[in-house]
Amino acid sequence: MDHRFDVTERFAPGAQFIAGSLRGGTSGRTQPVVDPATGETVYSYELAGTADVDAAVEAAARAFPEWGGATPGERSDTLHRFAAALTEDAADLAYAESLNCGKPIKLSNEFDVPGSIDNAAFFAGAARHLEGKAAGEYSADHTSVIRREPIGVVGSIAPWNYPLQMAAWKVLPAIAAGNTIVLKPAEITPLTSLLFAQAAQRAGLPDGVLNIVSGAGRDAGERLVGHPAVAMTSFTGSTAVGKRVAEIATGSVKRLHLELGGKAPFVVFDDADLEAAVHGAVAGALINTGQDCTAATRAYVQRPLYDAFVSGVADLMATVRLGDPFDPSTDLGPLITHAQRDRVAGFVERARGYATVVTGGEAPRGDLAKGAYYRPTLIAGAAQDSEIVQSEIFGPVLVVLPFDSDDEGIALANDTPYGLAASAWSRDVYRTGRATREINAGCVWVNDHIPIISEMPHGGAKASGFGKDMSAYSFEEYTQVKHVMYDNTAVARKDWHRTVFGDRA
Repeated sequence: MDHRFDVTERFAPGAQFIAGSLRGGTSGRTQPVVDPATGETVYSYELAGTADVDAAVEAAARAFPEWGGATPGERSDTLHRFAAALTEDAADLAYAESLNCGKPIKLSNEFDVPGSIDNAAFFAGAARHLEGKAAGEYSADHTSVIRREPIGVVGSIAPWNYPLQMAAWKVLPAIAAGNTIVLKPAEITPLTSLLFAQAAQRAGLPDGVLNIVSGAGRDAGERLVGHPAVAMTSFTGSTAVGKRVAEIATGSVKRLHLELGGKAPFVVFDDADLEAAVHGAVAGALINTGQDCTAATRAYVQRPLYDAFVSGVADLMATVRLGDPFDPSTDLGPLITHAQRDRVAGFVERARGYATVVTGGEAPRGDLAKGAYYRPTLIAGAAQDSEIVQSEIFGPVLVVLPFDSDDEGIALANDTPYGLAASAWSRDVYRTGRATREINAGCVWVNDHIPIISEMPHGGAKASGFGKDMSAYSFEEYTQVKHVMYDNTAVARKDWHRTVFGDRA
């Protein structure tokens, strides 16, 4: 059941959350927030300008000494309260996420919101386990200790496909490690990031530890990445924009974490459970209307199962229900914007010239025509080097290709610039074991595709970026390792000094 509220009233002061309060932007430009299911504007706000970014970074810098100096237990207590506050706000968060993104309410209620709450609960515990190497005498005359220290002010940029979860993935490990943060959500999807920040404030997170600047990438985003007081940048988004972020970040030699595009292969060997593979492919391809960088996009099916797989996926896709995101029976919502819907349609229309559209390949008519909807689409007969196989589409489109030998299947899976996620389907443990070793991706699922959990890392290889979100491994991004070395001898003239001056004593 959704929990509706007046968005304009809730965010009347503006869509910037700086030093603990909502405020308006200073760019002089207004941004509409549009419901993609209807095309209607549900909220308008003034975008952040560079002055707003500066104010947010200054607030984060002021808050850093106290928050960075807090004990792990104190940070943990605050994060436990934060998880509780998010639980109280679960219905509001689900409503705002579905309204802003067009997600089916069952996806918001059962995936986005509980996953984000669980992430907060995980980092509440992980905050107390920032361990370094124990003290020891690695040199005979010294004791060494490794400290893990927060980096400082983190500037993070999140995408529009999972606004709430991406806010959680960026904010939680950063603040659990003692950093302060300025988060820039996508300007078209700011609502749940603002609710997230308000819940943190209610939980007792000190003002300035978490700040939100809702602005455009070319203004607010580039200023945040290049700001001299920002010690680290974490970015999730397209590979093309990630390259620009990297260019700016390297100009000031700051820490960089990039989670970029994907084109996940779905490799089905000839001994796989066909029914499981068909269901897994449809779910993995259509989650979040395919707007997921780990979505199953390239199905490689060994030839004995190929025809049955194509038929099974097409039949199952035809049962998927498009509709009002707030109808509990709706399976597939709209794409994020009409422009994104048209972009996806363009890929499919071009593919008709060299491949076969088995099912889908069109926008629905009737009551759904006003929204950014697109039918689940299966494409067969494309060449490996074709655009539909190699490029990230970010929509409800799955392309399927046959392969003969296991060598060929794994080679095809690796044959794109991306390396974020993949899956392998077989009853043979040796086959799947080989696939997990040889497929070059940050995550390889076996006989499933998509599940994520807070305890395990998420991040890619190749053009999909580097660094990890979630899990204790994410602390590698958000902490500075410091070696502290104590002399144990109390000798003024040490033997090694002779390499610089004098002779051996």
